Amino acid sequence: LLRLGWSELFVLNAAQSALPLHAAPLLAAAGLHAAPMAADRVVAFMDHIRLFQEQVEKLKALHVDAAEFACLKAGPNGRGQRDWARRRGPGRASVSLLPADAVGLSDPGQVAGLQEKSQCALEEHVRRQHPSQPSRFGRLLLRLPALRSVSAPGIQQLFFSRLVGKTPIETLIRDMLLAGATLNWPYGPMQ
Repeated sequence: LLRLGWSELFVLNAAQSALPLHAAPLLAAAGLHAAPMAADRVVAFMDHIRLFQEQVEKLKALHVDAAEFACLKAGPNGRGQRDWARRRGPGRASVSLLPADAVGLSDPGQVAGLQEKSQCALEEHVRRQHPSQPSRFGRLLLRLPALRSVSAPGIQQLFFSRLVGKTPIETLIRDMLLAGATLNWPYGPMQ
C-alpha cells in the first residue's frame, strides 16, 4: 500500500508540515542548476513544481487539522470506494491512499474495514469540530483525486534525485520493508 500511495502521502505531509514551496530552492535542491538542461525539460520540471505547489496550497487553504490529515491518508478506494459511495450517497466517495483492491494485498477485507472506519471518523470529526461548515467533509474528500495529478516521478525528481539518483522510490520502499522484516529489532518484529 505504501509503494502505491507514497506520492499522495508526500503531498499530504508537505501540506501538513508547511513545507516551503518556492521554485528557486526546489530547483537548486534537485540539482538543476549544476548541469545545462533542454528548454522542454525545464518547462516540464517547472510544471511539476507548479502542480505540487497548487495541491499543497489548496490543502493549506482548507486549514486541514491533524485529525483530518490522518483520516485523509486512509480513505476509501476501489471496491471500498464504490461500496462506501453506495451507502453514503452520490458524490461522497474519494480516491484513496489505501487501495483495498491492490494486487498482492493479503487481506483486502481488513483494508476495506480500515477505510470505512477512517471515513466515518473523518465525517464525525468534521461534523463535531466544524458544525458551521456543512460542506467541509465533501471539500476535503474532493481534494484527494487531485493529489494524483502530482506524479511520483515528478516528486522524486524534485525532492529525491540527488539523494537516490534514478532508483525509483517504490524500489527503495520495498527494499526497506523487506530489510525491516528480516532484521532483529530490539522492540519486536516490524509489522
